[in-house]
Amino acid sequence: MGLWQLNADTLARSRFVVSSFAETFASLKLLHSGVATHPGEVVWLREHLPSYRRLLADDPVTGLLVRAGLGRAWIADFLCPTQTDRESFAETVARVRATSPQDARADLRVSLAGPLPAALERDDLPERAARVLEYVWEETVRPYWARRRRVLEADVVARTARVSQGGWAAVLDALRPGRTRWLGENRLQVNLHEYPPREISGAELLLMPVTAKSGWVSWEEPDRYAIVYPCSGALADHGGQPVPESLGALLGPSRADVLMLLGSPMSTSQLTAVTGQALGSVGRHLRVLLDAGLVERRRAGRSVLYSRTAAGEVVVKAAGL
Repeated sequence: MGLWQLNADTLARSRFVVSSFAETFASLKLLHSGVATHPGEVVWLREHLPSYRRLLADDPVTGLLVRAGLGRAWIADFLCPTQTDRESFAETVARVRATSPQDARADLRVSLAGPLPAALERDDLPERAARVLEYVWEETVRPYWARRRRVLEADVVARTARVSQGGWAAVLDALRPGRTRWLGENRLQVNLHEYPPREISGAELLLMPVTAKSGWVSWEEPDRYAIVYPCSGALADHGGQPVPESLGALLGPSRADVLMLLGSPMSTSQLTAVTGQALGSVGRHLRVLLDAGLVERRRAGRSVLYSRTAAGEVVVKAAGL
């Protein structure tokens, strides 16, 4: 398993970062696989996968580059730099474009675990990689970025609240269950691959959510390391489970939607991001549900989290959920 050895300074400097580049790279991986993991991705792939595949069919060298760069167990380093919270998408892509051809080819050999195909023995690989990343951002991510950003920020709120409940160990364990795990003795498991441990003491540790069911690690040695993880299911998957007609008739469809989402604690900002309803509307629904005894609230740091009460669980289960 992949282990990072870190000290208290690294943990103290760790923070969540919403990354437009990580979201774009996760979308590239999703387009590459062409396999949806939740209903929202089905709709997105239906709209964007055909044009993406046409793009690569018309440019087979770039298609081969993407396949090689994503590899089997290792992503080519130059293809996936670690964006900071002080860097724009354009600035991160500029670093991809500035990669030397020799380094790009070396990274691809690592991701392929073998020699490069003859078609990739060329010097324009960084430029091709930058162009395909810009395409994915402009055509398939940017049109949805405002909502996606709200969803990612909502996930950060939920993860931050977990710190007050179980400490950083609980947060790290829950990023990618079964893959990330705090092992004690300053050891963090970051994946299941059998790679040598990395000493990252004193570096920044960035935690980056993405809406796709994807995850990876990246770094800018020796100063910055990142764990990219899928945001929580209730946020990413919303839209796949319609409001039951009976529950919608009882509470109204919008209010029932809020109640359905509160199987796990969520803040008002999270609910606003996920449902697409106005902040005022969500607040009114929560007040009604609170007065009816169907939800309860508690403070976690600077956030107020809402969740279903036992009575709320009975109502939802009675609707067949």
